[in-house]
Amino acid sequence: MFSPAMIRQCLKCRVCLQPARAYSVVPPPRDPEERDMLHRMLRVDHAGEYGASRIYAGQMAVLGRSRTGPLIQEMWDQEKKHLEKFKEILSENRVRPTALLPLWNVAGFVLGASTALLGKEGAMACTVAVEESISEHYNSQIRALMEKDPERYTELLQVIKEFRDDEMEHHDTGLEHDAETVPGYWLMKNVIQLGCKAAIYVSQRV
Repeated sequence: MFSPAMIRQCLKCRVCLQPARAYSVVPPPRDPEERDMLHRMLRVDHAGEYGASRIYAGQMAVLGRSRTGPLIQEMWDQEKKHLEKFKEILSENRVRPTALLPLWNVAGFVLGASTALLGKEGAMACTVAVEESISEHYNSQIRALMEKDPERYTELLQVIKEFRDDEMEHHDTGLEHDAETVPGYWLMKNVIQLGCKAAIYVSQRV
């Protein structure tokens, strides 16, 4: 099956002799306290990406055939990738998702559709508010992990930073596409962000 030359090359390489990684992103918790911290963090990140995906679904239901449709679809596709990654991480680490997913399913879609009914500017204002909230939340997680043990959480930090950057790109896209011109922009933004903070709080715990 294998020639002597192939065996010698394999022994030189030694890659297959290295111990396999026990995890892909999240290190095994060292104690119950760390386990609880990681589970809360992953649960709310999954919930946030799920809610964001449902918001874009609502926007597409209203504006999918408009000129803004391709732009919303592009941002939605990124959110879908984020959501799939957190689904994978939750499954790998046996973390239960929040019990409130059915609520975020409906609330996210309704928020996306209702703001899109105000036109492109309403949809973009919603995007700015939500993505700014998610980015700030990711930044707080990054600070917490950096303070705790940056080397231990290298892979998780990479994932969160990458997703944070995507969310900030969506935020900037919203501003570039006239989000601030919708009537009542600042009121809308503050109300949506208040709702986001409440959703983050309860999703960590329920």
